[in-house]
Amino acid sequence: MIDARCRCGALSLSLPGPSQLVVACHCLDCQRRTGAPFGVGAFYPVEAVTISGPSKQYVRTAESGGQVRSHFCPDCGATVYWQAENLPGMIGIAVGAIADPDFPRPVRSVFEQSKHGWVEVSGAEHFREGSVVKRLC
Repeated sequence: MIDARCRCGALSLSLPGPSQLVVACHCLDCQRRTGAPFGVGAFYPVEAVTISGPSKQYVRTAESGGQVRSHFCPDCGATVYWQAENLPGMIGIAVGAIADPDFPRPVRSVFEQSKHGWVEVSGAEHFREGSVVKRLC
């Protein structure tokens, strides 16, 4: 099992192991959500994740038109996971909340039309736009 948690530890998730779908997202919403030039999410089936502790939600409309619910700790404010309406059976976990330097690297790099020019994501499929991409975040 792998644990993901917020900075203060009040909100935590138990995960079954490393994800096969790790995505670096360069969309402006992920940049603003993380305060970094991109976000990295590991995606899991909802039923494989156990959530403990309180969370608050921020709901936004994705470029696809679907709703994305970001869940963050009401105490420290760290975003730990999100759920996209367009991917009802999946949950995205902030890889930074897993805090494991050996966690698998991204297999996809998406929304590269807003990627910072100095960022390179090696060994991943690269997408600028597309319906599959717009469903992830």
